[in-house]
Order: sequence, then structure tokens, then C-alpha cells
Amino acid sequence: MSPGIGLMKRRLETKESAISLAISGITKKFKVQTNEIQSLETKYDDDSGDWYVALGWKDKKAIIRMDS
Repeated sequence: MSPGIGLMKRRLETKESAISLAISGITKKFKVQTNEIQSLETKYDDDSGDWYVALGWKDKKAIIRMDS
């Protein structure tokens, strides 16, 4: 029996995949171009398995928690 969609592997395993997904969300929500967004900092929480990605563009900054 294969797992359903909800049970498939969902954890972001690499820093690059967390940054890419965070940038994608910012471009959709704030209507900015990908090349305008700068990755400021990235941290991984070993206890929860979550990535924290700090992004900046123009005069704005955002910290995105990427749930695993």
C-alpha cells in the first residue's frame, strides 16, 4: 500500500529548497520580481525541523518560518 498525498515526504531537506520556496511565496504575495529579493539569513531549528528564512527587497524585510 502506498502512502496518500498527506503522508508523503514533505520535509525541506536543504537550505536552497527552503530559500527557493520562501522567495516563491514572497513573489506571489507582494508582486515583486525574483531578482529584487535578497536572502539575508537562513537558520535551521534542529528540534522542530523548521527552516527560518530572512528575505529583503526594496525597503521591506520578512522572516518566513518554513514548517516541516
